[in-house]
Amino acid sequence: MTATAPRRALRRDAERNRQRVLDAARDLFAQRGLEATLNDVAEHAHVGVGTVYRRFATKQELLDAIFESAIDQMVALAESALEHPNSWDGFVWFVEQLCELTASDRGLRQMVYSTAYGGYPVECARSRLVPPISQLFERARADGHLRADAEHTDMPILSLLAGTVSEWAGHVEPDLWRRYVALLLDGLRHRDGQTPLPVDALDDDQMDTAMHGWQPAG
Repeated sequence: MTATAPRRALRRDAERNRQRVLDAARDLFAQRGLEATLNDVAEHAHVGVGTVYRRFATKQELLDAIFESAIDQMVALAESALEHPNSWDGFVWFVEQLCELTASDRGLRQMVYSTAYGGYPVECARSRLVPPISQLFERARADGHLRADAEHTDMPILSLLAGTVSEWAGHVEPDLWRRYVALLLDGLRHRDGQTPLPVDALDDDQMDTAMHGWQPAG
């Protein structure tokens, strides 16, 4: 017992330190974007640089861990929205929640909607989002709430628009993005005699190409 207890305490301390670094990194990247360094993360977490490097040997390891956590959060939001008894209300709730995440977290926008900081693990994690988001679109469309030409590949662009508004005018009005998300949602509603959209949505391959080509600032 005397030998086991210290080892367990060390494991708990190591996990606390790892989570402290993750939380600090997520907060720092949300504010400044992914150009922040591991040294910046250590300073933000109020730990030594060695503590960060013991938990994450490279910046990419840290980004992958944050990204996995963010994807878990987004998938959970989509699954919760699918449980809503009204498909349109669930759809609206999800769009608003996702747009709030991307409007308030610069680093998350860069990770989710570009492969500039990603690679194969990021692409695999991103693929987890497609099925539940597709279901949200299909469900609302089948119930006659969502316009017929809206597609699941519209969702990343909708949330990017919220992020762009936040970057441009967030220092003046932090919640301005909500105005434009409301306008977008109104445009997504099905109405009889609706004029078709002038351009088709990107398909999955085109969306992947766009994400590979986008290089976020910084």
